[in-house]
This record gives sequence, C-alpha cells and structure tokens, in this order.
Amino acid sequence: MKIVVDAMGGDHAPEAVIAGVVEALDEFDINIALVGIEDRIKEELQKYSYDKSRVEIIHADEIVDMQDPATVTIRKKKNSSIAVGVKLLKENGYDAFVSAGNTGAVVAASTIYLGMLEGVERPAIGLTLPTYKSFSFLIDVGANTAAKPEHICQSAIMGRVYMREVMEVSDPTVGLLNIGEEATKGSNFEKETHKLLKGSIKNFVGNVEASAFFKGASDCVVCDGYTGNVVIKVSAGLLEATGMLIKREVKKNPLAVLGALLMKKTLKHIKKHSDYSEYGGAPLLGVDGVVMISHGRSNPKAIKNAIRATIKEVEHDLNAAIKSEIKKEACSSELGARSSQK
Repeated sequence: MKIVVDAMGGDHAPEAVIAGVVEALDEFDINIALVGIEDRIKEELQKYSYDKSRVEIIHADEIVDMQDPATVTIRKKKNSSIAVGVKLLKENGYDAFVSAGNTGAVVAASTIYLGMLEGVERPAIGLTLPTYKSFSFLIDVGANTAAKPEHICQSAIMGRVYMREVMEVSDPTVGLLNIGEEATKGSNFEKETHKLLKGSIKNFVGNVEASAFFKGASDCVVCDGYTGNVVIKVSAGLLEATGMLIKREVKKNPLAVLGALLMKKTLKHIKKHSDYSEYGGAPLLGVDGVVMISHGRSNPKAIKNAIRATIKEVEHDLNAAIKSEIKKEACSSELGARSSQK
C-alpha cells in the first residue's frame, strides 16, 4: 500500500508532516509518496533514520496557502502539492491521499480530478468526535454548505458505512442535527430532510439536539456542511477555553493544585479522549478515491493517526462498500413523501 502525503500542507509543514510520516513508517507496513518542494522535503528527511526504499519524493513547486480560494488548485496552482497529490490517485500504485492543507482546495481538487462515486451527488467531510459513551461521526463538517435533503441522505448512508466498516460499529444509528427532538422542529429544510431520512435510512433515530450530541445520542449525526463546521469550531474553542480556565483557577488555590496532582492520571485520560490528534483526520467521502483531510494545526501524532485511519479505509475498501449501500438505500423525495403519509 502506498499513501500519498501532502508534505506542504498545514500550519507546521513540512516539519510536522514529515515527522508524522516517519512515525507512520515505523508503525505501519506501508510506503509513502511525499509531494511538495523536493529540496525542502529532502532537507527535513535528513533529520531522521528511516527505510529510504519506502519513501518516494514527487516534486510540486507550488503551495496552496490557507487563505487561497478553494478553486485555486484548479485555476492557478495546477502544480501545487494538493493538485499533484490528488491526481496521483488516478494512477496505478497510489492508494490514498492525506493532506493537512487548505480544506476547500482539497475538496475542489478531489471533486474535479477524481469525480464522484456513482449515486453520490456531493462530497461530504466526516469527523469522529469523542462523546460521553464513546465517539460519534459528524457529517458533513464543511464540504457542502448548500446541501439539499438528498445530499444529507447520501451523507447518512456514507456515514453509516464508515462507522460500520472502519470504526467497526456493527449496526450504526443515524440522527439529524436539529434544534429539537420533535419532527416538526427546524426550518423547512430540516423538516423535509427528516421525512426523507425516516423513509430511507436504516436505524434513523430522528432529530438530535446539539446539546445531546456529546452525550452520544447517535453513532452518526448528519447536517449540512455550514452547520457542521460551526459545531466543530465552537466545540474546539470551548474545549480549549475550558482547559485554560481550569488551569487559571487551579493556580489560585494551593488545595486545588494538590487536587489536580492527585487527579493527574484521570485528567490525562480525559485530555487524550478529547484530543483531535488521537483521531487523525476527517475522511472526504463521496469522491472516487480515498482522501483524508487533517487539521491545519496537525502535529506529528495527528499526521501519523491520519495515515492510520487512511490505511483502514483502504483495507476495508470503503468506497466499494459505499457504492453498494447507495444502490440499496436510494435517497429520493418520493420516499420522504411516503414516509410523511404514514
């Protein structure tokens, strides 16, 4: 198996990316193709001892910045590490692409250069998030911000397949993120989506309030990309602010400091459970290739774990499973209409 990695993607590239790749080479039986500015990649690799026969360097002399428009990889920077890396998936011998770079650019390049899976109209980004019970898969978190009910239904199917095949949840449940549990809650979009999911998706549990998400209300929770992106950014900011607040208040009281020391092991476990780097990346589902998007601030551990999650996608032939499931559970407005008449 050969994983293509965007060496220039992310806030700490190429240093963090290459450090994570070296860790992955030590842990997993894979080969890596590093795409980016060759001289910078070679310079960084010199810091490490690794099996050089398992690493290929592919030169790409352009970099997509985080502030660049999503379509820049298609229109202006066709020799960027993102564009070149994604295109490699159309060639034999390259199994997946991992990038911590510009999310919009990765989505645009993947959609244009790889195309969509049969039966899927729009791509969706899914993200595994920790919950009180275990974890839940939120989809979409940024790929499709102008979704239709049919797109949410297709995301639900892809999310169920991902949870079953990759996360090994035997019979995943699906919920619709909404402002209330009742089927009558939300805008017309949420109401129509609820009807469609109820008539189309196995194990649909209905609406899931945002306040119930982190309690583990459903194995997979679906929403449009705009809403999902807001959810993950607010959640990340809240978690970070909470950690800072706890540290500040503990330092004010010697007894609190002692208590924190006694709880050190427990606090480390909680931190690990909520650490995004433990979960690696967010799979871009629906495109005709295996693409993993990592957080822009990814550290070496996050890159290594993104590669680990990507390996599982390839091993489970996730896209074949999605295509098979899409054929079984068609998402059509007629199904939603029939469901509303019951």
